[in-house]
Amino acid sequence: MTLSEQVCDSIARLQWEDLPPSTRKAACQVLLDASGVILAASGLSEEVRPFLALAKASGSGPSAVLGTDTLVPPAAAAFANGAMAHALDYEDAFDIRPGHPNASLVPALIALAQSDGPVDGPRFLTALVVGCDFACRLGVAQRQAMEVGGWYPPPILAGLGAAVGAAKLLGLDGNGIRDALSLALCQVTMPGEIKHSPGTVIRAVRESFPAQAAVTSAFLAREGVAGFEQPLEGKDGFFALYSGGRFEPADLTDDLGARFWIDHLTFKAWPSCRGTHPFIEMALNLRERPGFDLHRIASISVTGDEIQRMLFEPGDRKRAPEVLIDAKFSAQFCTALALVRGRVDLDSFTPASLADSAILGVAAKTQAFVDPESAWHPGSGGAMEIKLDDGTALSAEVHNARGCPERPLSENELVAKFVDCASRAQVPPSDPCQMAQAILSLADCEDVGALFA
Repeated sequence: MTLSEQVCDSIARLQWEDLPPSTRKAACQVLLDASGVILAASGLSEEVRPFLALAKASGSGPSAVLGTDTLVPPAAAAFANGAMAHALDYEDAFDIRPGHPNASLVPALIALAQSDGPVDGPRFLTALVVGCDFACRLGVAQRQAMEVGGWYPPPILAGLGAAVGAAKLLGLDGNGIRDALSLALCQVTMPGEIKHSPGTVIRAVRESFPAQAAVTSAFLAREGVAGFEQPLEGKDGFFALYSGGRFEPADLTDDLGARFWIDHLTFKAWPSCRGTHPFIEMALNLRERPGFDLHRIASISVTGDEIQRMLFEPGDRKRAPEVLIDAKFSAQFCTALALVRGRVDLDSFTPASLADSAILGVAAKTQAFVDPESAWHPGSGGAMEIKLDDGTALSAEVHNARGCPERPLSENELVAKFVDCASRAQVPPSDPCQMAQAILSLADCEDVGALFA
């Protein structure tokens, strides 16, 4: 049996009854968090407007563009909801291999649940678990970073996981899941250039493409379109293309179907790139230290690891970003925002914030450094020192920013986050608190699609 067959057959065999209670709970929390963030983006993100308009122009259908009163075909709904899933950069993250495994998956699954329904809670959550786990395993198994080849990993990994989850939701067997994965490989891509152009907003709406591709791939596989025999380990398969052929098969297969990475996700406390969170946390804490005076700041230094370099450089651009998504990927700007405003929330990232002289003034005093030998958790730790004009130094260090599995948000905090997000939708749910509880009790739901209608 090939590696691809082993993985896809195992995913096809997995049943709801095989999932531990902790994994079932985690899947409900993922859906709560992801759907809330999508709802918020429908009302807050200007970047998603063209994507919603294009989805609406595709015609009527059974699947909802969340946060609106628009119903469209399932691939179009996944496209629109995928654009919103990352637009606010507030969705869950996988710190072990930095990425967002559910940003394509949840939009794809909701669209399918409304077009191929009724889909009950256990069926939906099982598909969510396997899609998330597969995306995470792909990242963990790599022994050469995708960036070496010029790729941008998060939407590629998430998109392939979404295709697997979508095929699982449609009830495809191992061959069908392998076909859907192959077809997604023909569509899902993202160049690293997305990080280097200061005026583009593609980084915000990137998940639209893989979410749509996942739905299309699953439907084509169900219609019998054959894929590749070895989409993962083949001569020119996933690992050859994206990792130079350097990967560890055991990371894909060990405890497959028994241990699930969805249990080890981070839920964000602040709506910005996960790598900025230690600097936000330290800035908010230092702001409360005795002796702190915003107007007496002489200089600020922030230090992170190699993963966070993209949040530091180029310095001039990061200290004065042109677009909101770039501000969310700037350690200098997020530090200044937290110090000036004393909070970082959904109201913090606006065009007015980009032009706020107080924020820009503090950001201009902020220098960023990379420590390649740091002992912090990769991509989510760091250090900060603020020097005042009298020579006083205020310093802090965070090993792993809040929201990680070791320092999680409580379920009450996740519900409050959902309610806040949902209230900002174009068309908010009639009772966000009740909807939150229904999502957390999804195992008892008979029609998941109706819940999001």
